[in-house]
Amino acid sequence: MLRIGITGGIGSGKSMVSHIFRVLGIPVFDADSTAKQIMETDEQLRSAIIQAFGRESYTGDRLNRKHIASLVFNDAYQLTLLNSLVHPAAIAAADAWALEQHAPYVTKEAALFFESGSATGMDYIIGVYAPRHLRIKRVMDRDGITREEVLLRMNRQIDEEIKMRLCDFVVLNDDQHLLIPQVLTLHERFLAESREQGD
Repeated sequence: MLRIGITGGIGSGKSMVSHIFRVLGIPVFDADSTAKQIMETDEQLRSAIIQAFGRESYTGDRLNRKHIASLVFNDAYQLTLLNSLVHPAAIAAADAWALEQHAPYVTKEAALFFESGSATGMDYIIGVYAPRHLRIKRVMDRDGITREEVLLRMNRQIDEEIKMRLCDFVVLNDDQHLLIPQVLTLHERFLAESREQGD
């Protein structure tokens, strides 16, 4: 079974592209939401987070996101430490999920494919690209935050131009190109390749 990654910077439109694949009947694993979930449900991961960031990392069974954010958002070392704990668990969850699917191919949406090492094991990675000014506006409108806050988030991800060069395919979500035809072209390609693998 083909495994396809979907990535892009904040505000690029990864979720919109993933939604189109879902409408086409292709399963999508949302790595970012799964990571948040397993930080609360995986006992081994919870223990590691408490050991690294203190007991105040959790309020009862719930992750204390405010506490974690205050520690990692302006400290590259602490952010790397958190990611080193969470990413292996999220990758393992994605692998287990993929084995349960019965579609011609599956997709996995993640913001940090290359940064986390989860690009390994993917057959192809699709990059979703939008110009920087458009991404900033989208995130400001979506999250109700300032330009400066958006830029802080962007600065925690690798440069968008570099990320797109690392991808096998790039979907343009720049308000100039239609998304659906681009995704349909990729869908047909992946279907054909999965049929060839089955022969």
